[in-house]
Amino acid sequence: MSGFVDKAKNFVAEKIADIPKPEASIEDVDLKGVSKEGVSYNARVGVMNPYSHSIPISEVSYVLKSDGRVILSGNMPDPGSIRGNDTTMLDVLMKVPHSIIVSIVRDIFRDWDIDYELEIGLIVDLPIIGDFTIPLRSKGEIKLPSIKDFFRGGDDDDDKKE
Repeated sequence: MSGFVDKAKNFVAEKIADIPKPEASIEDVDLKGVSKEGVSYNARVGVMNPYSHSIPISEVSYVLKSDGRVILSGNMPDPGSIRGNDTTMLDVLMKVPHSIIVSIVRDIFRDWDIDYELEIGLIVDLPIIGDFTIPLRSKGEIKLPSIKDFFRGGDDDDDKKE
């Protein structure tokens, strides 16, 4: 009897492994804005849904690291759904308090950017399977605005000579 149960488990596991699952990628991570509270970053995540119907996203969790240290972690509960047979762009907004930015000042003054590593866990609710986590990771650098950008709104057209 236990041999039959093991065969049934293996059969179900193989069938579930062959079911197409949503795929995602981090398209861009950029500085969104600076305020009195801190610095806002935005990660654009493209999520491709292979099914004809929409799938709900249960939660998005994120961890932002710089210089090997965690500078921010959090989650977005219930950010919406992924459209069927389409790629949905999802904005993951992260706000880093100024006190944290001060702790990575050595990295900032080295090249006036923040070297980052971003880990995102996108949890979707798949029919039959249940919650499924799509792990994403991205490394790069985010250029910081200069003093000149604050006064000119970041418009570099004045620097160009004809």
